[in-house]
Amino acid sequence: MKGKNKKLTSIPALSLIAILFVIFVACTIFSAKADDQLPLKVGFLCVGPTTDFGFNYAHNQGRQYLEKQSHGRIQTTIAEKIPESAEAERVLEKMIAQGNKLIFTTSYGFLEPAMRVAQRHPDVTFMQINRTQTAKNLGTYFSNQYEPLYLAGMAAGHATKTNKLGFVAAHPVPPIVQAIDSFTLGARSVNPKAVTHVVFINNWSDAPLEAEAVKSLAETGCDVIANAQDNQNTILPTCESLGLYSVGFYTDAHQLAPKGWLTGACLDWGPFYLKIADAVQNHTWKSCSYYSGGEGGERYVKLSSFGRAVPQAVQKEILNKEKLLQNRQFVIFQGPMKDREGKERIAAGHKLEISELAEVNWFVPGVQGTLPKQ
Repeated sequence: MKGKNKKLTSIPALSLIAILFVIFVACTIFSAKADDQLPLKVGFLCVGPTTDFGFNYAHNQGRQYLEKQSHGRIQTTIAEKIPESAEAERVLEKMIAQGNKLIFTTSYGFLEPAMRVAQRHPDVTFMQINRTQTAKNLGTYFSNQYEPLYLAGMAAGHATKTNKLGFVAAHPVPPIVQAIDSFTLGARSVNPKAVTHVVFINNWSDAPLEAEAVKSLAETGCDVIANAQDNQNTILPTCESLGLYSVGFYTDAHQLAPKGWLTGACLDWGPFYLKIADAVQNHTWKSCSYYSGGEGGERYVKLSSFGRAVPQAVQKEILNKEKLLQNRQFVIFQGPMKDREGKERIAAGHKLEISELAEVNWFVPGVQGTLPKQ
């Protein structure tokens, strides 16, 4: 009887434990669902002002698209004019303290600060632009922004009367070198005599230096000016005031140069930002290098509008080439290809992979100017 009584009295205890366990599991699931239902806070770190009608403007447009399309599921914050230094690390920590669980670091030099902060905060997801080094909670993303520059180069090659093209560039980092090479290849595909004179100002945005660079290029005979600067508010109006043709980058800013505007490249990050935020909310995000531009894939950069200085026949030629690019029937960085010193850089039949594009640090024939070491 004692044994039976002991067995009988143990049943309520086991039942209580089971009930408590069920309650615990239910509360955990409810809590997780509640967390998922809370607005996801997403931060953006920008190296310049969002009023630059260029690189940072494009990211801010993407941020606004993300917030609008999420219908209240996502809240965003943005930090502008943050240097690529220890200051970036401090601002990232502040964003995390404010509850941001996904942060886009939108400038090339933010990788190192983002890596350090990501290591300290494994529960926060980071997305770094234009780099390929990843971590467990840090992915990277970039677009084939050099492709529209090839098409813009075609417009420049047709438009130039002097066969001298100018290019004002920020830093000699691979994405910028790709753009310069691609622009030159496009120009020389329709005008073999065209050459591109490059000036690096070693700053993403410096209005006085940008204006001076445009003027110095004009003095050497360049009558078309392209750029890879974050800020287009100085370069395009300066070109316009000097009667030069201009090519834009990052944002369609034709209104800044109504007479001389040819075309350019413009970024459209909104759909990508929404895709990544959804993945984080759905717990399906994976660390990798996200790339747009493959055959049939999503494209987050496109050709800007044509200016009135581009004849209809030239527009048609460029749009036909654009279709070939989009269908991967034409690949810009494909061998055989040599640099301007005659060294083979891409073997015959080989197409540069993403990792190889990220290491482009050489100029193609037709580019004039010093390529500083990084």
